[in-house]
Amino acid sequence: MKLIVDINETYEETKVTVECKEVDPSIRKILDALEEKKQDLVVGDRADRQHLLKPMDIEYFYTEKEIVHAAHKDGPYKLKEKLYELQETLPSHQFIRISKSVLANLYKISHFEPSFHGTLVVHFHSGTKEYASRHYVKEIKNTLKMNRRK
Repeated sequence: MKLIVDINETYEETKVTVECKEVDPSIRKILDALEEKKQDLVVGDRADRQHLLKPMDIEYFYTEKEIVHAAHKDGPYKLKEKLYELQETLPSHQFIRISKSVLANLYKISHFEPSFHGTLVVHFHSGTKEYASRHYVKEIKNTLKMNRRK
């Protein structure tokens, strides 16, 4: 990757151009940073109370009976957002879709285990597990390669 920075006081505004063959996970991370794509808090409902949750404390978001929940160490919380809305607002280098109904926090995953027909079992630090569907396995592998140190 080549980086060019052109500093000139005659420029009236900052302009960023990204030239790439395709938008891979490393480019997506750059775009997320440029868009300042991050959500500091998520509001979760439990026992008729609204709780402020930090996304980094949530293991995964999941849909059950068309309601989105946050899997938190204190138990599940109901959310008003849809899963795709959370995926758009949370950092893509930290949260990744592993199935149609689950958005996982990569930093809370303990390990992966191969399963039948190309799927993966995703184990979280808390001991819970979810299944990654075949459709998302390639994206998971690409994201994990991006996060590796060289």
